Amino acid sequence: MKYKVLLCFTVFLVYYGGEAQTRTKGLDEKVQQLTDLTAKKSIISLNLSKFKEYVKSPPRDYSFIVMFTAMAPSRRCTICQHVYEEYLIVANSFRFAPSYNNKLFFGMVDFDEGSDIFQMLRLNTAPVIMHFPAKGKPKPADSMDFERAGIHAEAIAKWIQDRTDVQIRVFRPPNYSGAVAFFMLFTLVAGFLYLRRNNLEFLYNKQMWAVAAVFFCFAMVSGQMWNQIRGPPFYHRTKNGPVYINGGSHGQFVLESYIVAILNCAVVIGMILMIEAAGGVKNTEVSRTQTEGKRRRFQSVVGLVVVCVFFSLLLSVFRAKTQGYPYSFLFK
Repeated sequence: MKYKVLLCFTVFLVYYGGEAQTRTKGLDEKVQQLTDLTAKKSIISLNLSKFKEYVKSPPRDYSFIVMFTAMAPSRRCTICQHVYEEYLIVANSFRFAPSYNNKLFFGMVDFDEGSDIFQMLRLNTAPVIMHFPAKGKPKPADSMDFERAGIHAEAIAKWIQDRTDVQIRVFRPPNYSGAVAFFMLFTLVAGFLYLRRNNLEFLYNKQMWAVAAVFFCFAMVSGQMWNQIRGPPFYHRTKNGPVYINGGSHGQFVLESYIVAILNCAVVIGMILMIEAAGGVKNTEVSRTQTEGKRRRFQSVVGLVVVCVFFSLLLSVFRAKTQGYPYSFLFK
């Protein structure tokens, strides 16, 4: 009886020892295959079989960041291309970093090549960036919130650090377009001033500087600086048509900033019309003729209508972006 127990115990140890060795060998093979794929390209293209093998199936001691997108031109996903470019910068930064290791890999699933994966994960929109941890299933926080965090590479790297504790220092490829544009602008301005060197009285034109200052204010108030920092898409295409106003309070589109600038400009024009109708800021003598009085009344009414209409539109844009904002004027 003792020999039978000892024999069963020996068989048990041999079986599970071989099973553990097989699992370790399988894990080593998967990691080596992923490392070889990453050496060729920072982002691994995943179809259904590769997704099941490398992302879903155990054994796995590494995290996987996967971007679900629709890059085909027929999908008309403008933001997908922009997010992919930022995602590629993060993947390349990690691949060529001194701290690179085989505990984190980057992948991508295109809808036209992996629609079954979209159905498996119940995804009905793109782009989506998800984190698949080494152990357990993805949690709601493992899906990146673009409206809150943004879509630039630095935001993606920070989100990855929060989920995996892997710090990625973003290295952007050099872009000399800004320096070239500044040099060309400086050359044009310098050349113009040189040609007008004998007549520079226009530099003392207060109206010209006032107009330039007002347009600068329009650009800043509308969010042009935010566009330069975050790099949002021009607009977003959906199944129901193009979207020009971002529905969240933490993001905007480039076209949206132009719309806000135009609305602010229209409000200012209306205010100027009313001020001029009242006699101007200098309060000079106003002609008391009947024709002049009618013209000024008409101008004041037009200015008031312009201010009311365009301020109401501006308030509507703010109301659309700020959920729960209760106030509106002429339009909802």
